[in-house]
Amino acid sequence: MKNNINKNWIFILIGFFVLSCDNENKSETLNLDVKLSNKIQRVEPPNWWIDMKTKDLQLLVYGKNISDYVPIINSPNVKLISYEKVKNQNYLFLNISISKNAKADTILLNFLKDDIIVDMYEFSLLDRKENASKVEGFNSSDVMYLITPDRYANGNPENDDISYMYERPNRDNNRGLHGGDIQGIIDNLNYIKEMGFTTIWLNPVLENNMKKSSYHGYSTTDYYKVDPRFGTNELFRELSEKANEMGIKLVMDIIPNHCGSEHWFFKDPPMDNWFNNQSGFKQTSHRRETIQDIHASEIDKKEHIDGWFVETMPDLNQKNEKMSTYLIQNTLWWIEYAELSGIRVDTYPYSDKKFMSDWTFSVMNEYPNFNIVGEEWSDNPSLISYWQKGKVNHDGYVSYLPSLMDFPLQISFAEALTDDFGWGKGFVKPYRTLATDFVYPNPNNLLIFPDNHDMARFFTQVNNDLDLFKMGIVYYSTMRGIPQFYYGTEILMNSNENPGDHGLIRTEFPGGWPDHTKNAFTGEGLSNEERETQLFFKEVLNWRKNNKVIHEGKLIQFSPKENGIYSFFRVLEDKLVWIIFNRNNTSKIIDTFRFEELISNKEFGYDVINKKRISIQNSILIDKKTALIIEIE
Repeated sequence: MKNNINKNWIFILIGFFVLSCDNENKSETLNLDVKLSNKIQRVEPPNWWIDMKTKDLQLLVYGKNISDYVPIINSPNVKLISYEKVKNQNYLFLNISISKNAKADTILLNFLKDDIIVDMYEFSLLDRKENASKVEGFNSSDVMYLITPDRYANGNPENDDISYMYERPNRDNNRGLHGGDIQGIIDNLNYIKEMGFTTIWLNPVLENNMKKSSYHGYSTTDYYKVDPRFGTNELFRELSEKANEMGIKLVMDIIPNHCGSEHWFFKDPPMDNWFNNQSGFKQTSHRRETIQDIHASEIDKKEHIDGWFVETMPDLNQKNEKMSTYLIQNTLWWIEYAELSGIRVDTYPYSDKKFMSDWTFSVMNEYPNFNIVGEEWSDNPSLISYWQKGKVNHDGYVSYLPSLMDFPLQISFAEALTDDFGWGKGFVKPYRTLATDFVYPNPNNLLIFPDNHDMARFFTQVNNDLDLFKMGIVYYSTMRGIPQFYYGTEILMNSNENPGDHGLIRTEFPGGWPDHTKNAFTGEGLSNEERETQLFFKEVLNWRKNNKVIHEGKLIQFSPKENGIYSFFRVLEDKLVWIIFNRNNTSKIIDTFRFEELISNKEFGYDVINKKRISIQNSILIDKKTALIIEIE
């Protein structure tokens, strides 16, 4: 039911103008009483900003039996276009428009019943920070550091146990709450910067008030509130501000596909189609290929898109226009509020694809230099490229998503380091994967990574072989794209006991708790191998930070003709960097004649890792199971 504001309310609007004046008898003048019931519990979004392109807003208003309330706004800065009742009497949806010339202001939303003001809400219109719309997203000049907040550092033990939340802390349980928080990250920004990381991606920090395994954050129970066990909204913004001051960008993990079953609007939904399969749990088929498959049946498509991940993660129905608008506005709100530099989108192909097109367009339209990376866990570049902005798709689908996680490269390179030297194995696998880069509109904007919070630790993937591990670090630090490393990778954290155990993969970072016997932030108690690896990371990433040729240079790869030898170049104008890998158990001499097209007339290069000048005439000696980074002179 929709109610348009009409002439019947002119006398009330005039009255509210009088009400806003300094008049002791203003209530008598209007012949209206003010009797507040305080039934309204939520207005979302809770505020907005002037000078944003998004000026038409949907306000979700929630409270006990408020559907018969009549909203009134009297402001030159905001106009109430209409309001709508829905099936659930605990909701009203207000459609408002912010004036093009609006000034920062506190707008009073008044709610009437029988001509009596029964509730009111102060809706703030705020000034934007200078150049807020021009925020620079993460890009190929960055190196991203992925952190699971609960497991990184406990900066404030007082927020470990929140009495009104379901789950109690339990550090003995690797799927329990351990106490890491936003303050712990703020306290260690210097470490992150010194290591050479320029961007932080945080696993979800919004309230996740679930009865178990709430530490990971992927079951949101309040879209406008940071989980109090991590901190506050204000502290999250402080993290962003302090990181930005140090040249570090902040990326927020967002889940538009599902929420947690303890979310207040799952327990009391506004309408019957707020969720998919709202009447009862139906698990997704996980057949993501049905989205691109020209042969797919309609039932297969529906069972994938509309199904739930698990019973505690109800699937949001983004085909519902009000839900779609709610999610888009929420994303814009967080970008503006927290001054974000990027978003990582969980389970991208599980959401309605039309909605994801609208969602990405809305974000990129508001913030043209922003970046968003989507998760599509597939080994097939054709399926992943479908989602990238600029892709001309077979079905006409248009996406505005700038970046995707490069799972095909992660999978093929991990196999290249650990399989045998048979035909079609080893470095041929990532070579072939890169040969399909033509399917991407922009392969340089892909996120590349050896591991993350959902897979075995990289050191475990390479069977705890430090030499292979270092080769991997060199590869991801010099390959096209945007490198991402998971916290602890820099000190050889592993998941050997159970490679697939997510709780084990997300182990506490050494030094993040007072009772730890070693401290990776200071180096105290680390083994020689851990110290060596941390220093290796630091040197390679800080070298990368100042090398535009690695950020923007063209990638030219040479097919791995010899077993266990692979190399590629990064080329930008007169700059040339040559990266060579030898996976063999013996040293190899590489004849440089084959690479004449790039190094003709070049005699010397600088070996970045070993810090020495070397000759590249005729041949190069490369030690067993190692990588070289050579800056060609």
